Amino acid sequence: MFDFLKRNTLVKRGLASGKTRRRYAPNEFVQRLEFSPYIKGLILAAFAAGLALLLFTGDLPEPTKNFVIALLFLGAAVTQLWINQPRTFDRSSRLLLVFGIMLVQLAATELVLVVCRNGTFPFLKTEMAALIVPYAFAPLVLSVLLGRNHGLYAAIFVTLWTRLLFGAFDATLLVAGLATGFTAVYLTLQVRKRSRLIRAGFGVGIVLWLMALMFGLIGPIDLFTPRANDWRLLALQSALAVGNGIVTATIVGGILPMLEHLFRITTDISWLEASDLNHPLLRRMTIEAPGTYHHSLVVANLAEAAAEAVGANGTLCRVCSYFHDVGKLVKPDYFTENMNFERNPHDDLAPTMSALIIIAHVKEGVDLALKHNLSSQIIDIIQEHHGTSFVYYFYKRSVQQQEDARAGGKIMKMRDDDIPEVSEENFRYAGPKPQTKESAIISLADMVESASRSLEKPTPQKIEQLVTDLIAQRIADKQLDECDLTLAELRTIAE
Repeated sequence: MFDFLKRNTLVKRGLASGKTRRRYAPNEFVQRLEFSPYIKGLILAAFAAGLALLLFTGDLPEPTKNFVIALLFLGAAVTQLWINQPRTFDRSSRLLLVFGIMLVQLAATELVLVVCRNGTFPFLKTEMAALIVPYAFAPLVLSVLLGRNHGLYAAIFVTLWTRLLFGAFDATLLVAGLATGFTAVYLTLQVRKRSRLIRAGFGVGIVLWLMALMFGLIGPIDLFTPRANDWRLLALQSALAVGNGIVTATIVGGILPMLEHLFRITTDISWLEASDLNHPLLRRMTIEAPGTYHHSLVVANLAEAAAEAVGANGTLCRVCSYFHDVGKLVKPDYFTENMNFERNPHDDLAPTMSALIIIAHVKEGVDLALKHNLSSQIIDIIQEHHGTSFVYYFYKRSVQQQEDARAGGKIMKMRDDDIPEVSEENFRYAGPKPQTKESAIISLADMVESASRSLEKPTPQKIEQLVTDLIAQRIADKQLDECDLTLAELRTIAE
C-alpha cells in the first residue's frame, strides 16, 4: 500500500544511475509501517470499534452480548489468519485490506437493514432484507485480489458477523450467506476478464435465489392454487435476489482498479490487460531490437508453462517476461540476438567496458519501466532476472588479456604491479537475487532460452541436459537462495 512513495522517490532522483536506484530499494519508513505490530493492533482495534458501532447503534436486543460474541469471532479470525496466512498477517497493508473490506460489507448490511426497517422504500419490506444483503462482496473482492483461501476466509467470518446484525439466530441466513460466499469464490478462481465478474455475480444471484426458495424467503408460494400467488411480489423478490449478485459484482469490478493501485496488487485481470503487445515499449522492441523481442516471447512461453506446472502465477510470468529485457533498447546492437554478425561491436571494446554495457541493461530497464509507469512487480523482475550472476565470457576474455599482457611484460621486463588486476565485481550483476517463484522461473527461462541458441544440432536429449546443467549452475552460484522454489519444483520446471 505504501510503495507509491518508493516510486516517487526514485523518479525525483532524476532516474540517475547507481546501485541504490538500480536495486529499487524499499523505503525504511515504509517498511516499518508495513511490518509494525502497533499498526496491526490499530487496524484490529478499528475493526472492533466498527463492530461496536454497528451493533450498539441498531435496534437489536442484547447488543452487549452480541458484541462479546463478535469479539470472540474476531479472536478466531485473527488466530486463523495468523496460523494459515502468515504472509497476510505479517503485512499491515494486507491486514487492512482484509478487515477493511469485511467491515465495508458489514456496514452495507447494516444500511440495508435500516432502510428496510424504516420503510424508506414502501416496496422493500423488512423480510426482504435477507434478499439484498451483499453476502458476496468481501468474498469476491478478496478472492480476486488475494486468492481463494482469503475469499473462503471472508465468506465464513463475514457471514458470522452478518448473522449478529440480524439479531436472533437464524440458520437460514447462515446457510444462505455461506452458500453465496463459497459460490463467489468458486466462480472467481479463473477470472481473467472483468466481464467474467458479472457472470460470477449472476451465478451468485441464482444461488441466493435458490436458497431463498428453499428456505421460504421468497413467497409464500401456493403450489396447489397458483391463482392465489402474488406474482408481482414473487417477481420482485426474485429480481432482488438475482440482482443482488449482479449489482455486487458490478461494484466489485468498479473498485478493483483502485484497490489494486492502493494496495500494490496486480490481479490476473490486470496482467492480461497489460499483456497487450501494442504497448509502446514492445512496439519499439519489434523495430529496434527484433531479436530481443523474439527472445522475450519465447521466454514468456517457457516461463508461463513452468509456472503453471508448479502452481505459480503463469499470467504474471508471461507479462513480466515481455518486459524483462526492455533495457536492451538503449544499446540493442551490443546483444547477441540483435547482431548481424558482419561486425561485433565488442571487438572494439575492452572486456570491462563490454561487461558494463551488458550489465547496464538492467538499470536501463528499470529506468524505462519507471518512465512508462509499469507495475512494480515488473520492475522487481527486471532487476532480479540476472540476480548477482557472472558475465563469464567477458571475464574470461579479460583474464586472457591480462595473461597476455604479463607475458609481454616479461619480455619488456615490466613488473607485475604495472598490469592491473581483474576484479570479479566488475563482471557481476548488481542484483538482487530472485525473491519470488515467478522471478526465479523467468530468470531460469531467460538463461535456458539464451543458452539453447548456441547449441549445434539441438536434440531433446541435448536440451534436457543443458537445462539440468544450467539449473545446477544457478544453484551452485546461490542465485536461487532467496526465493521459495523447492528442489522438487525445480525438477518439475526442468521437465
